[in-house]
Amino acid sequence: MGKIAFLFPGQGSQFTGMGKQLAEQEPHAKEIFEKADEKLNFDLSTIIFEGPEEVLKKTENTQPALLTVSTAVLEIFKKHGISPDFTAGHSLGEYSALVAAESISFEDAVYAVRNRGLLMEEAVPAGVGTMAAVIGFDQERLEAITAEVSESGDSVQVANLNCPGQIVISGTVEGVEKASGQAKEEGAKVIPLQVSGPFHSALMKPAAEKFADVLSKITIHDAKTPVIANVTAKPVTSKDEIKEKLIEQLYSPVRWEETIRELMDAGVDTFIEIGPGKVLCGLVKKVNRRANVFAVGDMDSMKQALEKLKGESVDA
Repeated sequence: MGKIAFLFPGQGSQFTGMGKQLAEQEPHAKEIFEKADEKLNFDLSTIIFEGPEEVLKKTENTQPALLTVSTAVLEIFKKHGISPDFTAGHSLGEYSALVAAESISFEDAVYAVRNRGLLMEEAVPAGVGTMAAVIGFDQERLEAITAEVSESGDSVQVANLNCPGQIVISGTVEGVEKASGQAKEEGAKVIPLQVSGPFHSALMKPAAEKFADVLSKITIHDAKTPVIANVTAKPVTSKDEIKEKLIEQLYSPVRWEETIRELMDAGVDTFIEIGPGKVLCGLVKKVNRRANVFAVGDMDSMKQALEKLKGESVDA
C-alpha cells in the first residue's frame, strides 16, 4: 500500500445529529464534545445533536461543529493505530487537518474557528454575498469572466477549484449572478450554493485583518505531519507559514484539485475522509478514479474502513 492522507470536510457537510452515536458509544469522542462546550462557553454539542438546523447552519456554529465532529472521529480512528503521511482539509477542514497534525490543539482550534465564523458573518452582512458552483467549464475562461465582471464594479472571483469541471465562484449577489449568466450563455451549468456569505473572495479581506488578532491569541506549533495548505496546494510544516496561510485562506481560492494531485505525486493512494459526509471522497475520485477512498463519519463506516485497511475484522 502507498501512503495515506487524512482529509477533512468543510462547510456544507454538516447535518443535525452528526457525531451523536459516537459521543454515546465512545468516551474519547464524548470528551471532545465536552471540551468544545467548555471552551466556547455554550452548549454547542446540543446544537450539533439536536439542531434546529437553522441554528446549526449559522457560520459561527457550523465551523466549530464540523471541527468538533471531525476531531471526535479522528480520536477514535487514531486509537486503531492508523496514522497519516499527510493531512489536508477543505477550507474550514484545514483546521481539523492542523489538529490532526498536532500543529494546533483542539481547544485552540475550536476557539479560532468560532471566531473565524463570527468575523466572516460580520464582514459581509447576510444577503449581500453568495457563491455558485460552475460545472463543466474552462477555468481560464471563468477567471477571465470574473475579472471582467469585477472590473465593471461587481465583485466576484474564483473561490474553490474542486475537481476537473467543478469550480465555485464567490462575491456579491450581483457579481455572482452576472458571472453565472455569462458562463451559462457559454454552455456551463450553474448551481447556486446555500451559503451565508462570499467565502474565499476579496470581500473577506476585512475579516482576515481581524482574524490575525484571533490567531495571535492561540498557540501554533510546527506540524508533525505535513499539511497541504489550501492557498498554495503545497505541504507546510512551519508554524509561521501555517499562520500566514490561514489568514490568506479567508480571501484566497481553495486549490483542492491541485491538493489531491500534490498528494498523489507524493505517493498517496489511500484517502480517508474523516468527519461527516463523503463530499471529498467524490472529489478525489473525479481526479483519480483508481484512488482508494474511505469516508469515516460514524461507527459503521469506521469499522468497514478499518477492516479493509488492516485486512482483519475489527471491533470498533
